[in-house]
Formats: sequence, structure tokens, C-alpha cells
Amino acid sequence: MKHLKEEKTYVMIKPDGVRKGLTGEIIRRFEQRDLKIVALEMFQPSHDQMDNHYPKNEEWITRLGKKTLSTYEKYGYDAMLDFGTLEPEKIGPEIRKWLIDYMMSAPLVKMIVQGVHAVDVVRKIAGETMPYLAAVGTIRGDYSIDSPALANKEKRCVTNVVHCSETPDEAEHEIKHWFGEGKTYDYKRFGVDE
Repeated sequence: MKHLKEEKTYVMIKPDGVRKGLTGEIIRRFEQRDLKIVALEMFQPSHDQMDNHYPKNEEWITRLGKKTLSTYEKYGYDAMLDFGTLEPEKIGPEIRKWLIDYMMSAPLVKMIVQGVHAVDVVRKIAGETMPYLAAVGTIRGDYSIDSPALANKEKRCVTNVVHCSETPDEAEHEIKHWFGEGKTYDYKRFGVDE
């Protein structure tokens, strides 16, 4: 069994985070919570890399469609007018396409973050996935105000600065997908590992 300080998670700074010049600030927020950056790289993803990052199964894609329909219903918008259908399994692929297009629109920064309860702590620092719901003091709460209602009307995905793995299993999968068997760095943080 690994030591609690060795839990790793995957983080990716999205195009809006890179374009807003937030890379250093995002890293600072993780490091100030005594997490370690053990791998880091800026890169331009290929379509295949992004396509394989997001699930392709019918359940996940239908869930995207259902979330979109829920947003339309909540705000009184006409999904039929915008999508030509009310079937979530047909709307989901369009949302997934918007997501991939957005993620390829600028360079990304990928990193592996390590520390005590890294998956949960990183998600707490990042804030709610939907920026308009994220608490002030979190990355998304401080640097984005986007919402699914606005994004859907503009025919694009929600921009929320940063991606973080949701579970340890997802972190393991995403680290392997984006870093392969790439090298991570082991070092001691002053005041943390001593």
C-alpha cells in the first residue's frame, strides 16, 4: 500500500486558463496546500488524444444530452430550436464535439499533482465544475463565470479553466493516457516532507 503522501491526480489547465495567463497561479494554489507537482508539460493536443480523453460510451454521451436538456428546461429555452431534437442521445454527441473543439483551440498544460488526498484536495481547490456555482476562493470561482445556459446558447462547451480527475481510478487512467510511463520527479518539499 502506498503512503498517503503518494496519492497522485491528473490536472490539465484548459485553453481559457492558458489564455488568461493563469498557469503559475494555478500551480501556486496547489503548492501552497502542500501538494507537489511531480510532472508538468505544455502541449498542443491532437484530435485523437482529446477524443480518447473523453468517454465514448453511450451512457456518458446520453448523460451530456440529458444535462443539456435539463439546462434548457430550467431557463425556458427551446432545445428543439437549437438542436432539432429532444433526444439526449442525439444532443450528447454535439456537446462532446464542442468540448473537443474547445480543448484543441489553444495549448494546454498537463500535470501530475501528488500529496495527501490529492484527488479530493485538488478538486476542492478547483471548485465546482460549473463556474457560476463555484465558491469565491476556488480557481473556477475566482477566474470564470461561465454557465451551461450561456454556453449552450452560444453553441460551445462551458469554459472552466481547469480539468481535475474525479476519482483515484480516473486519475490513474488519465495519468497513463497523458503521460504514459513518463517520468515523474521525486523530491522533498521544505517544511512538508522533512
